[in-house]
Amino acid sequence: MLTDRSREYAHELLELYGLKQFENAKPSELSGGMRQRAALIRTLVLDPDILLLDEPFSALDYQTRLSVCDDIGQILRDAHKTAVLVTHDLSEAVSMADRVIILTARPAAVAKVVPITFELEEDTPMNRRNAPEFKHYFNIIWKELNTNA
Repeated sequence: MLTDRSREYAHELLELYGLKQFENAKPSELSGGMRQRAALIRTLVLDPDILLLDEPFSALDYQTRLSVCDDIGQILRDAHKTAVLVTHDLSEAVSMADRVIILTARPAAVAKVVPITFELEEDTPMNRRNAPEFKHYFNIIWKELNTNA
């Protein structure tokens, strides 16, 4: 899939998301957050319609997790991409999503779909965590998970 255009796009994304100087670095030379951004850039270069993010922040420490969550959320918005985020972290789900799909235990079925909307001037995952609506959505999801436990 390497074309002149995809190579150029990869360079643009590296520049845009602060990894240009690490273009030739080995993964072991990058922080956890940088590795997550690099992985997302590798995926975006292929121009997929939908991205699957399966527990993308689970290996990161809490502070890095919050920062990278904000970064990834912004990258997805800027790229106008749809992503399916699989997570067990309720705060992460509420801060990142426009809807949360709660599944039952095995075999998994949809238990409930919770639409998520925030009235924020700057709608970022970090700002959502501080918004009054955050607790409301968190509690709805928590209650649903414990009802189906």
